[in-house]
Amino acid sequence: MIKRIVSIVLLFFCLSNTAWAVDYTGGETLNYQVVYHWGVIWKHAADATLSIKKQGTGYRARLAAKTRSWADKVYPVRDTLLCVMNGSLRPQRYEKYVHEKDYYAHDVVEYKYNFSHTSAHCTRYRSTWTESTDLSAQCQAYDMLSIFYMLRDLDPAQLERDKRLTTVIFSGKEKEYLTVYYKGREQVKLRDGSKHDAYRLSFKFTTKGGQSSSDGIDAWLSTDERHIPLMLLGKLSIGEVRAYYAK
Repeated sequence: MIKRIVSIVLLFFCLSNTAWAVDYTGGETLNYQVVYHWGVIWKHAADATLSIKKQGTGYRARLAAKTRSWADKVYPVRDTLLCVMNGSLRPQRYEKYVHEKDYYAHDVVEYKYNFSHTSAHCTRYRSTWTESTDLSAQCQAYDMLSIFYMLRDLDPAQLERDKRLTTVIFSGKEKEYLTVYYKGREQVKLRDGSKHDAYRLSFKFTTKGGQSSSDGIDAWLSTDERHIPLMLLGKLSIGEVRAYYAK
């Protein structure tokens, strides 16, 4: 359960080529509280920090998540995502470090581009083996971190309700298709009790054959110029998990 809760906070996604440029040149750090909810139970289970800073002519982003002390006793998690992007936020190299209880893993995705075609050499490192895979897509492809920044270049106000957008995600061994649905504007309440106007988006992951590859997720973005993800909601087999923006 704890592993599932933390994995959900690592899934802030979307896509767009719509110009809504958020300015990251001065760097940025966003903090989140991950809360498990079931009936009357509201339990702060993990924390996550997302940051981006200028690196040369491009950017370096980092997302780190860790369980709280009480959750460490059940299933400790320390996961980190790293991504180097060019000045247009196009991913160049992605790394995923996983440390979940006694399990360790390190995945690397290295991108190459040929006009609109994206290819990647993906390497998975484990304690007893190493495996490499080549992936490709006839479009701009992303990973679980660079896709987050594409989200914030999207202008949801220009989308029609329930219009679908689709892009490709490269993982350590396969590609998934991410479909994004715009659900309109809503008011969202954060854990500190504050209320904010937000754009609501829903996400669905599928394989090439159209089979669902993970549960759907809803996200709420601030309507100001920063488009900050204010809340993320994912359903579990028992209860749900929410990631709240905590400044």
